[in-house]
Amino acid sequence: MDKNSKNQNLQPRPPIVVILGHVDHGKTTLLDTIRKTNVVAKESGGITQHIGAYQVVHNNKLITFIDTPGHEAFCQMRSRGAKVADIAVLVVAGEEGVKPQTKEVIECIKKEKIPVVVAVNKMDKPQANFEKTIGELEKEGIIIEQRGGKIPAIKISAQNNVGIDDLLEMIILVAEMEELKADISKPAEGVIIESYLDSKCGATVTFLVLEGILRAGQWVVCGSAYGKIKNLNDFKGEKIDEARPGTPTIVLGLNEVPVVGDKFEKVESEETALVKSSTAKQAKPQKSIEIQKPDEGAKILNIILKADVQGSLEAIKESLAKLELKEIGLNILKADVGDISETDIKSAYPSDAIIIAFRVKVSKDVLGLAQRSGVKIRNYEIIYELFEGIRKEAEKLLEPGAEREDLGKLKVIAIFRREKTRMIVGGKVSEGKIVNKTSVDIVRGEEKIGAGRIVQLQHNKKDMAEVEAGREAGILFEGDVAIEEGDILECYRIERKKREL
Repeated sequence: MDKNSKNQNLQPRPPIVVILGHVDHGKTTLLDTIRKTNVVAKESGGITQHIGAYQVVHNNKLITFIDTPGHEAFCQMRSRGAKVADIAVLVVAGEEGVKPQTKEVIECIKKEKIPVVVAVNKMDKPQANFEKTIGELEKEGIIIEQRGGKIPAIKISAQNNVGIDDLLEMIILVAEMEELKADISKPAEGVIIESYLDSKCGATVTFLVLEGILRAGQWVVCGSAYGKIKNLNDFKGEKIDEARPGTPTIVLGLNEVPVVGDKFEKVESEETALVKSSTAKQAKPQKSIEIQKPDEGAKILNIILKADVQGSLEAIKESLAKLELKEIGLNILKADVGDISETDIKSAYPSDAIIIAFRVKVSKDVLGLAQRSGVKIRNYEIIYELFEGIRKEAEKLLEPGAEREDLGKLKVIAIFRREKTRMIVGGKVSEGKIVNKTSVDIVRGEEKIGAGRIVQLQHNKKDMAEVEAGREAGILFEGDVAIEEGDILECYRIERKKREL
């Protein structure tokens, strides 16, 4: 899609700006300050979980922002956000500098070859060091104007609304240099920013219009999904008559939830929509969700994955493919968006699968069915807690580990009685302690010749739980090897410990 194709119907359009940076460096707070709303309070753990698009007006100029998730699991969503963006704002916290995700998004920006504006955030903090931060950026190939490069850098404090106007002015300046235009005479087309299944409204999709004008009543196709648009809402949920290029809009009316990142296009009729969606469905390869292949004979953790929106689902699947569980195989039986249903419970039961859910609902009836069926449901609000939860479920399948604890040694001085498998011996504890009801190795010279167990332990003819070094002890030994005077009994116990991945 050529953003600047030569055509007499080309008209200026708002710049599409993507906010990128390391987790907790203030991306959402920045956007929050810009549009004077409170997204942070609505998001679990203060981390943006979904991709969204918003518009603001600055000095009578419209700017469209794409807010991309900050957690590392959403790499694919960030990358997809950058693909439709005209300008990237790279947010770096001045007191922390360049972090792993900062480097990751820099690579993303370079790959997409889009103009970048650096926002050095949290400059109100005493630890903030602008020079150190831009020096670290320079090592990653981001050379700002203050150091002879071409990339502008703005000092800001998103929390205190400092430098925000300067940042917006710079975005508008960069946009003017890019001469962003779109053809409004073309049939409407653009990209899917987010999609999810609403229990009342059905498929609910965020379109970002890139060409043409989108209106209610039009037929659209996006991959195998299609439908007649029932109504359009802006990012605040208010009804609008049309969506022009550069405008995000929430759309209802599609027959299914489309894939985030897919293109949409307006078509003339239902017949055309049916043909195109059918062709896309046939051409689309059937992707199976691969099992992580562990060692032969290892156990498999079966899961059914549910998520609130398509973007989250894709990000989770992408990260699960990289989750190292070593001895445990991970088998995703089913993965889709929407609330947990009775069908999910019935699918999980035969395979003893666990339902791993991300920010979805479960009705009392479905929860009751799960409890009666013995199907576990684990619902998470934070993405990294979901991965940790899966790891813990996998650990439950591991066989407990056996760990030997050496306790002490006894030198045999006398043999008091011999039976077929039992002996009474006496000796002196030379190291550590001898503990009743534990195991012993019999060492003669330098060689271990046998093993057995302490059945009874005494000191001065009194039963003891343990006898420490320097004291004499009498032992009722049980084993299949005859102990002799001079042998060393090495006392130990085996502890069964829970293993971790």
